Amino acid sequence: MTEPALRHTGVPYYTQWGSPAWVRDIVERQCDPCDDPHWRRSGFADPERYRFWAKRLCGLTCLESALDYWRIGHPPRAALLDAALRHGVYRLRDDGGVDGLIYRPFAEWAGAAFGIEVDVLPQVSLEEIAARLAADTLAIVSVSPEIRYPERPNQRQGGHLILLHGRDREGAWFHNPSGVAPHQADVYLPFATMARFYAGRGMTLTFGAR
Repeated sequence: MTEPALRHTGVPYYTQWGSPAWVRDIVERQCDPCDDPHWRRSGFADPERYRFWAKRLCGLTCLESALDYWRIGHPPRAALLDAALRHGVYRLRDDGGVDGLIYRPFAEWAGAAFGIEVDVLPQVSLEEIAARLAADTLAIVSVSPEIRYPERPNQRQGGHLILLHGRDREGAWFHNPSGVAPHQADVYLPFATMARFYAGRGMTLTFGAR
C-alpha cells in the first residue's frame, strides 16, 4: 500500500555556513567562509575553528532545523558541536581529518539532551525511510553533496546529510544545508533522482510520541 502524501511546512532552513546566499561562493568559488559577515551567527568565535568545522556540520544543522521546528530549546551550533564531541558523535583522526557524524552516539546524545527519539536505519531504501515521516517525525539521510546539482551526473553516494520533511508517492521534500538555489530549501526531487546520491542509510527523528 502506498503511503499518502505528507509534508511538514514551516521547517526552518539553515545552511551549515553563515548565510544561505554565501553557499554558492563557498562551494563553487572556494571563497573564505569568514568573508560572510554572518559567519559568527552559529556561535563560533575563532575563525580557524569555524573554517574547519562549518563544512562538516551538515548533520548538526539538520538537527537544529528539527529542534527549532519543534520549539525545543538548544544552544548555538558551536556549543552543540562541543557537546557532540564529548559524546563521540565526531572523532578527530591523527591525520587531521574527522570521522562523523556517527549515528549511534548521535542518537544516544540527541535523545538524552533533547527528548527526541532517534531511530538509526543503517540499511533502508529511500522510499522506506520517507514512508516513516509522520506528524511527529522527520528524517536525516545520507546523500552525496553532489545532490545540490541533481541535473548533473554524480561520482559517489553518501558523505553528506540532508533533512527530509515531506514525501508523496513519487519523491520527497528536503532541506540541504550545503545546497545552492534553487536546490537549497524545500527542495522536491523524485525518488529515482535522489537514489543516485543516496547511501542507503539514515535516521528518523521523532518528538512527542512517547
